[in-house]
Amino acid sequence: MTTTLSPPRRGTEPRRRHKRVRRRGALVPWLFLAPALLLFLYFKFIPIFVMMKDSFFEVRPFLGNRWVGLENYENALTDSAFTSAMWHSAVLALLTTVGSIVLGLVLALLVEGPARYLWFVRTAAFLPVVTTIAAVAEVWRIMYHPGPDGLLNTVAGWVGIGPLSFLSSEDSSLWSIMVMMIWRGAPYDMMIFVAGLVGVDRTLYEAAAVDGATVWQRFWRVTLPALRPVFWILFTLAAIRGLRVFVEVYVLTNGGPNGSSEVLMTLIYKEGLQNNRFGLASAASVVLFLATLLLTVIVQVLRRRQAR
Repeated sequence: MTTTLSPPRRGTEPRRRHKRVRRRGALVPWLFLAPALLLFLYFKFIPIFVMMKDSFFEVRPFLGNRWVGLENYENALTDSAFTSAMWHSAVLALLTTVGSIVLGLVLALLVEGPARYLWFVRTAAFLPVVTTIAAVAEVWRIMYHPGPDGLLNTVAGWVGIGPLSFLSSEDSSLWSIMVMMIWRGAPYDMMIFVAGLVGVDRTLYEAAAVDGATVWQRFWRVTLPALRPVFWILFTLAAIRGLRVFVEVYVLTNGGPNGSSEVLMTLIYKEGLQNNRFGLASAASVVLFLATLLLTVIVQVLRRRQAR
């Protein structure tokens, strides 16, 4: 008895070959991303999980960790130094966010346009963003020199003001850091606003002008509504940037004088790497992470509700 093999259906082999090619095509981007993903895994994601684990322990490198449960979180949320640092971080994040967005919008309105020379103005205005934060902070620290021969005090003396204490005073140290952060963050916001202004329908301006709308009315009724998505993006980025500020405070004041400019990031650094209280520093880091995550979720929910 002989058996005959049925021939393969027409078109089956080309379909299989097409699926194999498609799978390989989908795999190629992941192969290129693999080195970066491995670096992220080793230097970012694994440390995050280790930090979360250590937040429940009293970390003792040579004696073995001791389980303390939520004690580190309780200390982080009730200790006066941490609550003060949290308050400073919140104030810094809120005011620098508002200041950088407002100043960035003003700069974007000034440099937006097709004129040839504006590319140079935009590039010059954007330089603080691409400059190393530590270098920028060091320059501002020199400018903030409290003596009468300091750069800013010399300028203030021309109009009969000063000398001002700036970073050396408990009343002005946080405000001085805030000014520098607004100065550095505004150009970044400016470039995103410029990109948003390019997408505004110009016929709306023409129609508003025909209806007799003033410049301010066109700005309020046409420009701002068109830039609403940009505002949401910038608010999220700027707020996170303000909450996670570290280098600026560390270089300018290191949290002084007397903790008047201490923020959560600098206090975490001191507790973890100077005082060897890794468990407490880990718990405070988790609190900061959850605050950042909560802020992002709230902004996204509000944005979606407004978009409906």
